[in-house]
This record gives sequence, C-alpha cells and structure tokens, in this order.
Amino acid sequence: MRILRIWLIFNLIMLACILDVAAAPKIEFWNQPRKGANFFNQSPQRGRFEAGRKLGLQFVRLAPDKWTSTDRDFLIGNADKYEAINEQDFDRLKQVLDDAEQIGVKVVLTMLSLPGARWKQNNHGQDDPRLWQHEQYQQQAINFWQELARRLKDHPAVVAYDPLNEPHPARALLNIDDVASVDFSAWFQSATGTVADLNRFNRRMVVAIRQVDPATPVVLETYAYSSADGFRFLAPSADDTVLYSFHFYEPWNYTTKRINNGRFTYPDQMPTGWSGTVEKWTPDHLQQIVQPVVDWSERYDIPTNRILVGEFGCNREVAGAQSYLADLVQTFNQQQWHWAFYAYREDTWTGMDYELGAGRLGWKYWQAIEVGEQPEKLRGDNPLFDVLKREFR
Repeated sequence: MRILRIWLIFNLIMLACILDVAAAPKIEFWNQPRKGANFFNQSPQRGRFEAGRKLGLQFVRLAPDKWTSTDRDFLIGNADKYEAINEQDFDRLKQVLDDAEQIGVKVVLTMLSLPGARWKQNNHGQDDPRLWQHEQYQQQAINFWQELARRLKDHPAVVAYDPLNEPHPARALLNIDDVASVDFSAWFQSATGTVADLNRFNRRMVVAIRQVDPATPVVLETYAYSSADGFRFLAPSADDTVLYSFHFYEPWNYTTKRINNGRFTYPDQMPTGWSGTVEKWTPDHLQQIVQPVVDWSERYDIPTNRILVGEFGCNREVAGAQSYLADLVQTFNQQQWHWAFYAYREDTWTGMDYELGAGRLGWKYWQAIEVGEQPEKLRGDNPLFDVLKREFR
C-alpha cells in the first residue's frame, strides 16, 4: 500500500506540472532568450520538424504561403478580395501545427501575403501596394488575422502571430528604401494617420486579434523590410504581450551573392546601403547597425526579451560567411534577444542552406533540378553550419 501511495502521489505531482505548463500564458515562452530558424518551404514535411527538433530548435518561424492551394493564394483565398479562409488550406496548416506540437517545436506563424499585399514572388516580381492605399484591403487583412487567431488561440504549438513579413509601405508606394534619408522622414510625416501608416496598421491589428485571442503574443515588424534602423519610426504598443522584430541582412552588397559577385569579404571595407558609402564592416560596426534597436528599447523601457531578430543570414558562398554569422550571433546573444536564422533546409533554394557548407553544388544536382527532381542534398557537419549548430546544444 505504501508503494501504491507513493506511485499515486508521484503521478499527481507530474499531472499538476503538466497542467501548470499547459495553462502558463504563452508570453512566458519568451521570458528567456529563444533560438530558432525560419521554415519558408514549399512542402511542409514532418521530417523537417523532426530534424529541427533533433538539432535543438526551440521554435520555427513558419510561413505557409508557398504551399499549394486550390485558390490563388494559400489560406487567404485571393489577395485581390479576401472573403473567407480556405478550409482545405486551414486543415493542412492545422495538421502541420499538430505535428509541430507532437514533435516538440513551437511556431511563430507569419504571412508573406495579405489581402492587397500579395507577396512579390507570387506577383510576377512586382510589389503590391494596395494594402497601403485602400482601407478595404486593410480591413480585409485585419478580418483575416482575426479569424485565424480565433481558430488558433488555443493551439499549444503557436507561441506568436507575426501578421506581415517585412512590411515596406514607403518602398511599395514611392520606391523609398533608405530609412535614414530625408525623403523617408518626409514621407513618414505625411503618411502618419493615413492608410499608409504602418504604426496605425499595427495598432488596429493588435486590437482586432485581442478581441478574439487575449493571450497569444503578436509580433510587430518595423519599416523598410523590417530593418533595424526602422525602429526609429516604430511606435510601441500598449499591449505588454507584443514582441518587436527586425531582420538583418546588412550590408546586402555583401550578403547577396549576385550583387557581391566575389568582390567583398567579411570583415573588410565594402559599400553600405543605398548610398554606397564605403565602411569597414567589423563586429563593432554590426553593433552600430543594431544600435537603433537598443536605443529604442531603452527609450520606451522595452525589455530585451521582447525583441526578436526574425531573420538573419547571408549567402553561404560569400567569402567570410562563417565569421559574419558568428559575429552576428554573438551580437544578438550579447543583447539577449531572441533570434531565428534564415533558413533551415529550404526546399527550393540552396543559397542559405548552411548545412551544405560554403562550396558550390555539383552539376549533377542542378541537372536533376532542371528535370523536376529533388536530389538528395549533401548536408552534414561543416565549419559554416557549426557556427549555428553549437548554439542549440
């Protein structure tokens, strides 16, 4: 009997612990620094989550827009006129989220497209500015996310909603990219309070989601494709379960292979931003680039555990990629920010699949791609991927 009592007490304690974890507010997941990766894949395979869990990913930032749909745009039906969530698409998303929870990987759900803002790569390479021009599209986008949040509010895998990946109203409307420019400041002042105002959009989105889901954190991204410098114009939310996010691919003259074209290495002198000013890129300079985020956090008393580096990386073939990734990770870790590298085992592009190392893929690989095959990629341990892999041990 004594053994039975001990067994019952033990199981009651374990059950209480499980229930306590299940009942914990989702924002508590973010109370300590989290490290993850982006899953922007065409095929949402369960095996990718299993491999990610084995690696040690604590969360993935999942964008389902590349998945096939019976409609023009996955989940939203048609970005030209949103009416209702595509039920088949939602069932597929729900199954993927169920798999993620079963495997033990949490999910930040984001969208590349919204009503009136079809993702450029699904829009014949053209920006879709309608979200920032017409109230009807903003209302449709808000309606979409409100309904999605209503359905997913109790899903244990979902630890945040990230409503729109890399918003860039100034670029979409007027081709203005440089946040530091006089043109951007003038545009920002003229856009404040209008449909083109990202801060206004963010406020409305948070309010709408909170009407149906009071607990799941919402991620708000910054101006100019979620640049660190965009924090200078970002308004904080009154909601204390909001996270704030930026992406880091600077300097893109270096990190983008087709632009770099073998000209630049890290650390070294290289042109920066749209101005082309030559600067020496070092760990100290990386810190300087993210300083607007630090300054903004201090100004508004936002704790470091509410900052998420939603994407970062470089083409794996550029010279000095290993040092660049290592210095970025160290910069983010020193600030105790959450981060998710781009990308983990992407199935349609190899440029940032760091498990492939820094070398080029052989001609047989590309020959197979040309005939519609998906050849086995030669993934494995290598010095480049080790920079990230050791962070998950």
